[in-house]
Formats: sequence, C-alpha cells, structure tokens
Amino acid sequence: MDLLNTLVDKGLRRETPTRGEALAVLATSDDDLLDVVAAAGKVRRHWFGRRVKLNYLVNLKSGLCPEDCSYCSQRLGSRADILKYTWLKPDQASQAAAAGLAGGAKRVCLVASGRGPTDRDVDRVSDTIKAIKEQNEGVEVCACLGLLSEGQAERLREAGADAYNHNLNTSESTYGDITTTHTYADRVDTVQKAHAAGLSACSGLIAGMGESDEDLVDVVFSLRELDPDSVPVNFLIPFEGTPLAKEWNLTPQRCLRILAMVRFVCPDVEVRIAGGREVHLRTMQPLALHLANSVFLGDYLTSEGQAGKADLEMIADAGFEVEGTDRVTLPEHRVGGGCGAHEGGTVCGSHDGGGVCGSASADTDAEAGAGAVDETVRQADGPRTDLVAVRRRGAGTDLAPNA
Repeated sequence: MDLLNTLVDKGLRRETPTRGEALAVLATSDDDLLDVVAAAGKVRRHWFGRRVKLNYLVNLKSGLCPEDCSYCSQRLGSRADILKYTWLKPDQASQAAAAGLAGGAKRVCLVASGRGPTDRDVDRVSDTIKAIKEQNEGVEVCACLGLLSEGQAERLREAGADAYNHNLNTSESTYGDITTTHTYADRVDTVQKAHAAGLSACSGLIAGMGESDEDLVDVVFSLRELDPDSVPVNFLIPFEGTPLAKEWNLTPQRCLRILAMVRFVCPDVEVRIAGGREVHLRTMQPLALHLANSVFLGDYLTSEGQAGKADLEMIADAGFEVEGTDRVTLPEHRVGGGCGAHEGGTVCGSHDGGGVCGSASADTDAEAGAGAVDETVRQADGPRTDLVAVRRRGAGTDLAPNA
C-alpha cells in the first residue's frame, strides 16, 4: 500500500504524518491488518530493535478519589468492588516494587489516587523513591500522583524520580464528557510542569470510551506536541459500577490499528501497551509487541493482569528480548530532554493514576469444565466481562503480588 510505504519512510525520518494519513490507518480493513502491523513494526524495530521494556505498577493509595473520571474504578461514586486503602509506608511500597524488579522490570511506577498530592504526600513519595533506589541499582522510578502544584515536580526530581506520568486520556473537545472535576488544560499543565522540572514526561491515552477516529487522532497529535518520552496506550476496562461499564467497543484488530497509528505519529518514543491489553487484545497480544516497545508486567492498579511468567514467555516466544537496566530505552537523540524541533514538527513521546489500568485474570475456573469454554467461544464477538477481575493480591493485601 502506498500509504504504508509513505508512513514507514516518514517514521524512519521522524517526520509527522498528516492527520489524513493517521485517520487512514484507523480505517484500514482487517484484510490489510498484517500489512499495517508489518509496516509499523519496521518503524518500531528501527528505533528500538527487538527490546521490550518492562514496567511495574505499585498502587500506593487505592480508591476514594474525589475526581469523577467516568472510566475510573476509583472515582467519586464508584460502586466497583475494588481494594481501598490509604498510603503504603515506604518499606511496604519498596517491598511491593521488589517483586516486579525480580521479574525483570526496569521501571517502577508509583501511583496514588486523588486529585493531586499535598506537600506531605510528596514527602511520603520522596521517601519511597529513595528507599527503592537505595535497594535497586539502575532502577527507574516514575511517579503518578495526579495534578501537580508549583514546585512539586522539582521536589520529586530531587528525591530521585526519573519520570512523571499524567495522561491526556482523550481529545480536548470530548474531555468534558468524561470528567467534570478538572479540565484538559489542567492535565496539559501538569505534563508541562514535569517537563520543566527535568523529569521524563510520560503521557498517553485511553481508547474504547466511545470516541471517534478523529478523537483518537486529536489526542495523539496533542501528545506529539507535548513531546513526552513515553506514551502509554490504555484500552478501557469497563468496570461494573462505573459510568462506562457498558462501553465494550474494542476488538483485537481495532486495538492493533490504534497502536500502529500511535507508532507512526510517535515513531521514536516509548509506546507502552498499558491497561486492558489482556481484555481486548487477548490472544493477539504478541502481535502488539511489533508495535509497542514497552508493557506493564503483572497486575495493574485495581485489576489483575495475566501471570508475570506468561508475560515473559510471550515476549520470548514472539522473538523479543527483555530490556535490561544496562540499556537506554530511548534513541540517543531523545536522551536528555527530548529531540525538540525537527523537520516535520516535534516528536511525541505514559500512565496516569486514574485507575483505568486493568486487565484480565490469568486464572480459570477449574470447576466450570468444558461448558465454560463453549461459553467463552460464544462470547468471543461480544463483551468479555469474564476477563475483568478485580485485584485481590499484592499492594494493600497480605497476598504475594503477581510479577
């Protein structure tokens, strides 16, 4: 396809596609899907080889958030039966992080529910960052605490944080439809504060909330302008008890097209497959590794993910390798603050404490027998509510984490 050849050429040159070209990727047919994946895979391999960066989430404070983000199981008024607990102590958080690092993760993402941190909260997280860094040489730490006030990003940087995550989630024109307690501009401001403080900015999106192709392209182009180093792509987990519980709009093919579009628009940044990959990509997860160079290992904020061992086996079986702490994730021209302006515009370059990170349970019901398998097959083209499992292990519990 001429479109794909053009997009590959632009991706290798770090040149911005047109909006029409990005929309055309989302409009490709299932018959052309493997061609789309192969083309975007060329761009991914050019900048990142066959390396896959593993990230591990630690939910420092779960539930009881005053914000009303419609997608979130931790939102104000949520009836989702999730774990609820206040701040983990630094030693508890460090112990939780150790499980993911032992599984091969090189970045720990420290997430807390809420509108934004108080200065005391920043002190807590700073102590946690120091504890993790002291015990794990070479580990990256990303904080995700909501909207930042003046000076807080600098304090996190001084404590040793490497990155800050705050997602845009959706297009500016539709943002008010999913959240009313803060604005799209508030989110942009926090990403810019992280940038200005010398933190690696991480900002992404959530697909599957009923948005149009135009909305998806809008938010990805907005991310490109913000120039984060990593872009997490979340696929909505429709939690029962949230306003978007009935929004089952994604297929594995749709998810792959979205990831390909993000890769073409953001060719040389860390594109991360985040919440919802097991629920919506399902058996096509390995194909997504040809598009994204980063994933979360194990469980998410309020949902269970597939077994960490299964993640590692999937990466190896697909012919990829886990990126070690001795490797720099980003291309050389992006290290140390991004690439800035170049021909065709700026390059965009992860994950928010909103609590959308969710995934499938790796467990099966042994007592269900063959009848359950038949039911799963019948449900393949419809909502897979059977794949949404609330996290009951790891941080905030006495059970071992999944990593």
